[in-house]
Amino acid sequence: MTMSYKKLGEIAKYLRSKNAGPFKLTLDVFFHSREDYEQVVASRVITNELVADLYGLPDTQKISVFQYDRVAAIKVTFPRLTPSGAFGDKDIYGAQQHSLLYDTLIPWKYRKYKAYLMEKERG
Repeated sequence: MTMSYKKLGEIAKYLRSKNAGPFKLTLDVFFHSREDYEQVVASRVITNELVADLYGLPDTQKISVFQYDRVAAIKVTFPRLTPSGAFGDKDIYGAQQHSLLYDTLIPWKYRKYKAYLMEKERG
């Protein structure tokens, strides 16, 4: 089994951010397959500590990381440092905040994917 790293943004089908009210942001990560989702969840990389570090948040207890197995998605919610629309806010809709999570490196095992490709070739 070969182990390397992939960027979360390369693994995700959709990686987006949006406001969750004027004082919070939500990041949504949807995956192409259950296998991709399970591999990211198993890596335990997306944590409160990672989010606090990426977004400069002082308190990890106010960060929520949810895993939605039924839809193979991860949702992260945390307080905005500047309320939406307040003086100094550079992203009133919170739509550009996912970019920091995009480059997060995830340990990646290629064995399962190679087996999938081989099975697909067989028909």
